[in-house]
Amino acid sequence: MQYPAPIETLIKKLAKLPGIGNRSAERIALHLLQADARLSNDLADAIRNCRAQIRYCTRCGNYSVADLCDICANLKRDTGILCVVERANDILAMEKSAGFKGVYHALGGKISPLNGIGPEQLRVAGLMQRIQTEKPREVVLALSADIDGDATALFLANELKPHAVKVTRIAHGLAVGSTLEQSDEVTLARAVEGRREM
Repeated sequence: MQYPAPIETLIKKLAKLPGIGNRSAERIALHLLQADARLSNDLADAIRNCRAQIRYCTRCGNYSVADLCDICANLKRDTGILCVVERANDILAMEKSAGFKGVYHALGGKISPLNGIGPEQLRVAGLMQRIQTEKPREVVLALSADIDGDATALFLANELKPHAVKVTRIAHGLAVGSTLEQSDEVTLARAVEGRREM
C-alpha cells in the first residue's frame, strides 16, 4: 500500500534510526498520527531541545549541558584512573555497568586508515595533555574489539609508554566486532574487572 507522501517521508526518516526497521518505522509513524497531537509535538520539542542544549564536556568529551559533565564535576570520582573510550555513548554504557569509578576520555572515534581517520582527527592530543597535567596512575583502554579498536589501542599504548603510566585494556569479554554501546552491563563489568596491562 502506498501512503501519502508525508507519511512515506516520516517512515523513511524513522527507519534510519538504529534498531528500527521499515515495519517498526511504519508502526511508529502511524501511531504518531493516531495519537494525541501533543505526543508528536512533545517528541519534536524534546528532540529540538536535546540538540540545542547538549554539548560535549570540555574535559572528557561526554554529553553535558555545562562545560563539565556530571562525571568530571564529581569530586568523588577516582581521577587516578582514566578510561579511554571511542565515543560519549561508550561512557554511558560503561556507567550502566557500575564497574568503573574513575574518569573518562572520549576520543571521538577510532583510528581507521581505510576511512581516512588518523590520530589527528581524534581527541588524542587532548588525551596526551590530560596525561601530562592530571598524571593518572592508570589508563584503561576500553575500545571496541575489532581491527580499528585494536590498532587504536596499540597506537595509544605506544604513545603512553614515555609517560610512566600503567596502561591496561579491558578484557575481551566483549564479542569481536561489537561496540561497548551494544554490550550488556554484566559483560562490561566483567571486562573492566579483567583488564590487563599492555
